[in-house]
Amino acid sequence: MRLLIMGPPGAGKGTQARGVAEAYSIPAISTGDIFRGISKADEATASELALQVKEIMSSGGYVSDEITNRIVAERLAEPDAANGFLLDGYPRTQGQVTALDEILAKDGHSLDAVISLEADQEQLVERLLKRAKVDGRDDDNEETIRKRQQVYVEQTADLLQTYAERGLLVTVDGLGSIDEVSERITDALEAHLNSE
Repeated sequence: MRLLIMGPPGAGKGTQARGVAEAYSIPAISTGDIFRGISKADEATASELALQVKEIMSSGGYVSDEITNRIVAERLAEPDAANGFLLDGYPRTQGQVTALDEILAKDGHSLDAVISLEADQEQLVERLLKRAKVDGRDDDNEETIRKRQQVYVEQTADLLQTYAERGLLVTVDGLGSIDEVSERITDALEAHLNSE
């Protein structure tokens, strides 16, 4: 199974990604986690690429598509991803969509499905504000949360359209308990895979 999971901030992508990955015995690969790992990596053992990324991140710069694509390609080449994966946080641009297609095509693979968690924006803002209070995240104020929601819409609307046109998009209501959403994802994925 080669899957992507997409959804606005607060939709529960990370939580659901872990559950889906476990169900299909594939690794859940979060580019956010990869970048956080790189930023904490020991410089003596880090790869040349990781050191390059660490330098960009520490200077507050933007990690280019080219470098992000190389990092994802390296991660997907690891043995645990040989029989599939679930990617979270990638691709974010049309250039990254093309790069992922090329990475997979090298081994004769393609994506099986793209899970899109959908949720009402107002409810997500409420959810994130509550989480910010519980976690003590001062940077998660309403303005910041709304801006991140808007950026998601602007950046990913085209990608969702691309995957819908390819017949890969599996849309799931992302609101509800973890178990409810998890069950919806399983049912929607099974229906999608059986319709192929």
